[in-house]
Amino acid sequence: TMAQSDSVSEDIILMNDRIQLPGTLRYNKTLKQQPLAIFIHGSGNVDRNGNQGQASQANYIKLLSDSLNKNGIAFYRYDKRTSNMANMKFLMLGISFDDFVKDAKIAIDNFKNDKRFSSISLIGHSQGSLVGMLASTAGVDSYISLAGPSDAIDKKMTEQIRKQNGDSIAGLVEAHFKELKATNKIEKVDPNLMALFNPQNQPFFTSWIKYNPIEEISKLTGIQILILNGTKDMQVFESDAEALHKANPEAQFKLIKNMNHVLKTITKEEDNLKSYTTADFPLSSELVTVISEFIKK
Repeated sequence: TMAQSDSVSEDIILMNDRIQLPGTLRYNKTLKQQPLAIFIHGSGNVDRNGNQGQASQANYIKLLSDSLNKNGIAFYRYDKRTSNMANMKFLMLGISFDDFVKDAKIAIDNFKNDKRFSSISLIGHSQGSLVGMLASTAGVDSYISLAGPSDAIDKKMTEQIRKQNGDSIAGLVEAHFKELKATNKIEKVDPNLMALFNPQNQPFFTSWIKYNPIEEISKLTGIQILILNGTKDMQVFESDAEALHKANPEAQFKLIKNMNHVLKTITKEEDNLKSYTTADFPLSSELVTVISEFIKK
């Protein structure tokens, strides 16, 4: 464990064409070389700390950075392109899932020849798990899928909606996704589903649907892989992690007891949702141990 004073932060703004990707690198200045972890966020407008305005204030990415830094691992985290107001006028022109992959690759390229770092590990969280699989090419030594869904997004969203809203709405969602897959657009969106399938969202879904996490993780060879999921995750399940592991049996696999989707330790069920809106709940210490051992070995 190192003293906080040994830790230095650098703010870096990376650019993907006109898109600004500001981020923070934190590392131990006393180590000649150390491994670097790059974090790729989940869905929504997630900033480098793991927060989304008032909706989510769990601060989990910042907490993970601090914890791994104490174990001698450098950490780079950046604001997702959708969380940065400076990008809004460009995002209005449309967004593709592949943009997230390019953003991650720009971060990798920025550090891959940096002599301060002995290796690069990608940590892809939730939606970022698939982004990380697609970005794990040249310059990446290991990849961690953290709470990553195993199904393509059309299947995953249809299932979630079936749970919350029942079969008839889920059937409509399924039909809309099918049409989108076949023709790249939905002629007539059901009024109940306009928030989901408005014309602005359709090209994004089209670009995302074409990737199936199970196929993508099975293609990853020649790098170390770790698949993690929490047993208290309400959004992505143990079965997702198991399916990813089955698709790439060489990967290491671990279920983290009592960890939820925002990486916090939850002992009481009623705290699960509460932990999304405050940084008060502790980050899973088992998660920190498992990731540290994996990256350093």
